[in-house]
Amino acid sequence: MQTFKSASEFREKIPISSTSSLVISLKLLTLVLLTSIGFFGAIILFWLLGNSHASELFAQLHLMQENPPNWLKAPQWDNQYYLLAPTITLFLLAQIITKLSPQPQTWSRVIIISTLLLLTTRYLLWRLLSTLNLVKPADGIFSLVLLLMEMLAMAGGIIQLCLMFNIKDRHREADLYSRAVIEGNYTPSVDILIPTYNEPDFILKRTIIGCQALDYPHKQVYLLDDTRRPEIKQLAQQLGCHYFTRSDNSHAKAGNLNHALTKTSGELIVVFDADFVPTINFLTRTVGFFQNKKIALVQTPQSFYNSDPIARNLGLENILTAEEEVFYRQVQPIKDGVGSVVCAGTSFVVRRSALEEVGYFVTESLSEDYFTGIRLAARGYELVYLDEKLSAGLAAESISAHIDQRLRWIRGTLQAFFIESNPLTIPGLSLWQRLGHLEGLLHWFASVPRAFFLFVPLIYIFFDIKPIRVDLLDVVYIILPYYTVWLTVFSWLNLRSRSAILSDLYSLVQCFPLALTLFKVIFNPFSRGFKVTPKGLARKQSHFNWTLAFPLTILLATTLISFSLCLLNFSPKHFLTLGSIWSGYNLVMISVALLTLVDLPKPSFYEWFPQCKQVKIVSGDRIYSGFMEKLAEEGAEICLSSLADLSTTLTLDLLEDGLNLRGYITHAYFQDTNTRVRIKFHDLSLAQQRKLIEILYCRPGQWQRRMTPGEWQSLWLLFKVLLRPLKLFRSKWFLSPLNRVTPIR
Repeated sequence: MQTFKSASEFREKIPISSTSSLVISLKLLTLVLLTSIGFFGAIILFWLLGNSHASELFAQLHLMQENPPNWLKAPQWDNQYYLLAPTITLFLLAQIITKLSPQPQTWSRVIIISTLLLLTTRYLLWRLLSTLNLVKPADGIFSLVLLLMEMLAMAGGIIQLCLMFNIKDRHREADLYSRAVIEGNYTPSVDILIPTYNEPDFILKRTIIGCQALDYPHKQVYLLDDTRRPEIKQLAQQLGCHYFTRSDNSHAKAGNLNHALTKTSGELIVVFDADFVPTINFLTRTVGFFQNKKIALVQTPQSFYNSDPIARNLGLENILTAEEEVFYRQVQPIKDGVGSVVCAGTSFVVRRSALEEVGYFVTESLSEDYFTGIRLAARGYELVYLDEKLSAGLAAESISAHIDQRLRWIRGTLQAFFIESNPLTIPGLSLWQRLGHLEGLLHWFASVPRAFFLFVPLIYIFFDIKPIRVDLLDVVYIILPYYTVWLTVFSWLNLRSRSAILSDLYSLVQCFPLALTLFKVIFNPFSRGFKVTPKGLARKQSHFNWTLAFPLTILLATTLISFSLCLLNFSPKHFLTLGSIWSGYNLVMISVALLTLVDLPKPSFYEWFPQCKQVKIVSGDRIYSGFMEKLAEEGAEICLSSLADLSTTLTLDLLEDGLNLRGYITHAYFQDTNTRVRIKFHDLSLAQQRKLIEILYCRPGQWQRRMTPGEWQSLWLLFKVLLRPLKLFRSKWFLSPLNRVTPIR
């Protein structure tokens, strides 16, 4: 069998439908966009050319900016330190509420969200009515564009806040529904589909074995191979798994699933991506929901058993959470509250009869899962989100794969504007459901302002163009309370899945490719086909992604120059300006972002998991007791409590699991009175492999939530990474500890 084969780029052009509705939507969106740009562009052009009407318009707007409502002005108190009172009061209120309610409850969430909405409304009104610099055309254009970008960046967050008043928690429902499944009173037939395109066999093996280990009687597992590989057919036969293939790859993953649906008959359909392994209680916790005839689909979170490349490349694997955690920990429960749950393509269960009613999986878009869920909701069915980690898969293993995956998501999601399953126009959805989906669409548009914000201080400093009219009193009275509360409750609202600073770092790393792709999709939505994310990678050397680094490197150089100019012209009055503070922040974030583009070596195809199990090693006629520290499908790392005289080959006995494994020592060393060894397994039987995979991936409750650092801790982490870059390139980051010891001879 193969040991490694990276997923190649499978691209299938999704044909543009010849129906008139698609043509109209394409023309309408393009027409609206171009008309809007042309209209405002013409006004700006007339202003630049000195047209009297345009000049008079902006003069009137400037006069309004000079005379904002009194309630937007900072009070003229004798002691201006009193202006800090709102910030201090709101900060203490936020601290008290988050301490009294460590997990957001209905009462605490209502108070915090209401406060944020009031502060956001005041901030936006202040920006609109008081801060625009419209004295000169150059300043005015920059000021208006910055305001537009800021509002675009905030739009999705404002909608999210409005939806956050009603969040669904399905744990108790799952407890009630699962009783019938456990007691055997409700056990509908289940077909488990595993679509694959060129994933390595060792990844598929663990997924198939995990699906077969599910604690449920009436299930069938099907491997859907779209590459028609003989070795994968042989693997399926070896494992006792049904194997399907087809003559072509039309409609990519959606076509693969639809082909299998015509050849199976289970009442419920479960879909797992080729790299996702369920825990044994996956069906026990999800199937019971379908006793409710209105429920068509149950989605569970995507968890990952490896670190994403950004965390790994920064050396923060054990600290940072995966980027998807925010979506599955915060956004999906919000969407569940308004009936707009997103079907995420893997780890979900769907009712066959409901799928048949909507014509199976949508083939018009790259995001067949998302739009299939929308069609189900439009037919009046409920989509349920169960926030329990019941499976885990492989996160992208390189920064380029990470970005490519996001580019596929943005293409697929924004194709909503060009197909019949558009959640904003499809008949059958409520206003709240449409708002839930609109928030998801606007999320991708935020990449444009994030990229634009990197240029703001450069334009401010190099060209002396001032986009905002603001003084220190406004900063203290308007801006400080707004950002103080936001930073205080940001990670609290998303259940400690991401701090604001780390969230900004992730968005900065991918903002340029996402923004570029966004414009490409708007004008040519179906130019690219499906591209599988490479999985099962290994690297012997580090690799720097120059393509992604190019724009960031140029920005780093220009930002460094602009910040240096601020230092050269240093004075307490002029240094604390918009340009200097913003340049300093960008300088730090861009520098750290560039470090994330260095893919560190990954010597093994397999993931090594921390384990603390009592073990016994039999070496010849000697028996040693110790503890396992790490375990993988390929081997184990053991610490023996005494100095040991070991032969190269030995037997490892996992006492708690009743599993005996043969292997040989690849590395060993003595530390104080302990002996540490790395063992590589060999000649494992299929039964042993099954048991090992079940131990590593299938135990209920094993995928625990990790809490992200707070804002100050996150900032300190970034400075540590930035100020000690050599630590990232020392051998400890390139080799696991046992790779640096002397091997036994």
